[in-house]
Amino acid sequence: MTERRGYALLSAIITLIVAVSVCIYVGVSAGDGTRDDGTNSARAHSAAPASAGTWVGAWSAAPVGGEPGTEPVGMAGRSVRNVVHTSAAGTSARITLSNLYGQSPLTVTHASIALAAGHNSSAAAPGTMRRLAFGGATSVTVPAGQQMLSDAVRLQVPQGADVLVTTYAPAESGPVTYHPYARQNSYLADGDRVENPSATPYTQRTSVWRYLTALDVLSHDANGTVVAFGDSITDGSTSSVSANRRWPDAFSQRLRAAVAAGQQGVPRYSVVNAGISGNQILVSHAGRPAENQSGPTRFARDVLGRPNVKVVVLDLGVNDTLHGADADRILAGLRTLVRQAHAHGIKVVGATLTPFGGYPRYTAARDAVRQRVNAEIRSGTVYDAVVDFDKALRDPYAPRRYAPEYDSGDHLHPGDRGYRKMADTIDLTDLKGAVPARL
Repeated sequence: MTERRGYALLSAIITLIVAVSVCIYVGVSAGDGTRDDGTNSARAHSAAPASAGTWVGAWSAAPVGGEPGTEPVGMAGRSVRNVVHTSAAGTSARITLSNLYGQSPLTVTHASIALAAGHNSSAAAPGTMRRLAFGGATSVTVPAGQQMLSDAVRLQVPQGADVLVTTYAPAESGPVTYHPYARQNSYLADGDRVENPSATPYTQRTSVWRYLTALDVLSHDANGTVVAFGDSITDGSTSSVSANRRWPDAFSQRLRAAVAAGQQGVPRYSVVNAGISGNQILVSHAGRPAENQSGPTRFARDVLGRPNVKVVVLDLGVNDTLHGADADRILAGLRTLVRQAHAHGIKVVGATLTPFGGYPRYTAARDAVRQRVNAEIRSGTVYDAVVDFDKALRDPYAPRRYAPEYDSGDHLHPGDRGYRKMADTIDLTDLKGAVPARL
């Protein structure tokens, strides 16, 4: 064989190897990497996504404490079907399960995700049920005090959709980590009914979210996350049940509509809710770990722990005021939160404290603290941008109170119209722009 023929043969062999390698690569990329015999639709869609996109938060709920009455057995032997509402569309999804307030390991042997068949329904839309895995295994043990992120599954998740996330834990696990004021009906079933798409076994309604603290999607539409961080006003504790009328929900709808309309200067962000009823800046509740953790204590988990966070809308301080804190301490706490955000390149849009005249804990002295905090916020020395919820909601003829049309009736929380007004008050262009070097 001549030298020239040798090189030609070697070149042909290399070309063949490359061609075969490409075919193998394309075949693996197009598939889900698992054997699909067509007998289980949930298993057939359990692979990580092959497409590009940006992971953003589609929904979240901050863990608050251990659910009373669940101390001995948790949810052993029951399927927990949480219903959550998405603020972003995606081609793949993943969830976070929390055992923050458990006192023993939580073993979930079966978990699934599906689109709901209809509004406030526990039935799954046909063809959308997906089995969830964690590190490739369908069973996961979450140690006490920790959380676990699932593998991604391919699922076309629309914006504004109800999603069903179902878990089954067969063994006793102690207190259930939960979010008590969900303002959303979810469901329970006896036994392992995780992949049952029917509503039939889910006979018990529940008003809390259990174990589930986040749903993320791989999105082509959104490229960042906004976190609404606050107390019961952000939590939406007086909004209509199962209607998604908290102010972060209304804000998400408004932001989405502005992007769809091509409004200039409006970023393509999702919105997630990190409100906790009764939350304060300066005080956490009792417990180890503390329940209802203070704003600075939980900020790393509930804001920095969300994917691709660009902005936090911060509305916190009313409860500190009602519990007698002075203005200087409240402002110092707010600035601590801003520093945490800035250290991670996150912009902060901060809200003035809303009025509470007529509420039983109202005093003129406490309102004076609120007014002083608001004056400092409006001066531009606390936040990167300001949203004046106080001005938007107060009665122009009695400014220490809500305007009647915005009051839920308890003189502390807005009603549905008030929450919508809050969402309409935020300047969408304030979401853009770099974090300043200093305030």
